[in-house]
Amino acid sequence: MPAEASSLIPPALDQLRQQPAVAPVEVPGLLERLAKVPDPRDPRGVRHALAAVLALTACAVLAGATSLLAVGEWIADAPAHVLDRLGVCSDPLQPRWALPLETAVRRLLARFDGDALDRAVGCWLADRRPQAGKLRGLAVDGKSLRGAA
Repeated sequence: MPAEASSLIPPALDQLRQQPAVAPVEVPGLLERLAKVPDPRDPRGVRHALAAVLALTACAVLAGATSLLAVGEWIADAPAHVLDRLGVCSDPLQPRWALPLETAVRRLLARFDGDALDRAVGCWLADRRPQAGKLRGLAVDGKSLRGAA
């Protein structure tokens, strides 16, 4: 009997599939919320906006990436319309996108404030909830995802 996977991503994806789809007009709202997350990097030499890197990472995880290597591969293969919608800049010297590499994503995710990201995404989700009717929640802790609680 194979061991059960320890990743919580597939159960979280199942819960997200039950939620209403994100409309294209809502993406700028998410990017505005992600832009409020403090950037831990020195402003000199920053090539990629923090909001764009976080949005690309979230898209990669939602697309099924389960490791930072897979996130980097997804970013490298991301469609042009997704890169454009997420505010990724094109390379000014070459006719291609200036994409963050897996190592840059890894270093950035190790340094930024996770609580600030949690607040930003929570505010965005609160903005999306319907004003009338029941509140909808998304459980992301392990016990709820596994059905233990």
